[in-house]
Amino acid sequence: MPHCVYNSKKDRETLLKNTQYMKQFSENLSTDVSDEQGVKGNKYLQGKFVLVTGGSRGIGRGIALKLAEKGATVAVNYIKDETAANQTLTMIRELDADGFVIQADVSKPKELSRMAEQVQQEFGQLDIFVNNALGNLLGFMSPPLQVTLEQWDEAFQVQSRAFFLGVREVTSMIRDGGRIIALSYWPGSHAGGFLPYFAMGTNKAALEAMCRYFAVALAPRGITVNAVCAGITDDSIVNSLPKEAQEAMLSWLRQGWNPMGRPGTPADIGGAVAALCTPEAGWITGQTIVADGGASLMNPEVPLDFQRP
Repeated sequence: MPHCVYNSKKDRETLLKNTQYMKQFSENLSTDVSDEQGVKGNKYLQGKFVLVTGGSRGIGRGIALKLAEKGATVAVNYIKDETAANQTLTMIRELDADGFVIQADVSKPKELSRMAEQVQQEFGQLDIFVNNALGNLLGFMSPPLQVTLEQWDEAFQVQSRAFFLGVREVTSMIRDGGRIIALSYWPGSHAGGFLPYFAMGTNKAALEAMCRYFAVALAPRGITVNAVCAGITDDSIVNSLPKEAQEAMLSWLRQGWNPMGRPGTPADIGGAVAALCTPEAGWITGQTIVADGGASLMNPEVPLDFQRP
């Protein structure tokens, strides 16, 4: 088998440093869970600190709860709905984890900075940053030839700019071997058929590209940076659409355009994020992971009956 030869002193030092990061992260994420619980090693995020933007409801809540289930202490960011944020915190505590809620509009740089400062004060450090806040999606949904500059700017501020500034705000407090994960949407960032999604979709594409650049920039510290693309998810922003639109989208998936026969749930997306936070995922970085139950694998050019499992 081919193997790498590290001839220079610098090469050997780099290899040793990266090996130490992996070992350190693995040891830090390990935890002893009693055999009576029957989930030995399941609390692999015990002692880890997490910030989830837009964590009060929907997919953000699903992510916060899944990471708390694995033992993490979670800062739940929200913009307006304090009641929902506190409900999420209560649910986190019911999982024998803890955290706090923090109000901030991530589209505003000063509020992003304040949020980072508060997380620093509360936690002292950070291990996982999940960029999930969506913004007023329905407010800037418009086809590319009709979208206004104001709508475009709003999408930019809450998506690609918020991620860009958010990463720069938190990297100084993220411990070596940490995780940065951004939420995206595959059809929006890689296709073009849903025209009203133009402002959001193009910004999601930019966000995914930034993950690759940040992944390289932070690789020497063993920090991984990935995007998770959720499919259409029930109990999410989808449920803010008119009832007719909700049912059209969700029934489409149940009819077979998702081969698993259902839309995703916040817990499904939380599971994908949690998987990237395991010690074993430390070698995955700069990737876009699609968590949609296989919906993106279906071929719109071929009748659905020809594609059913």
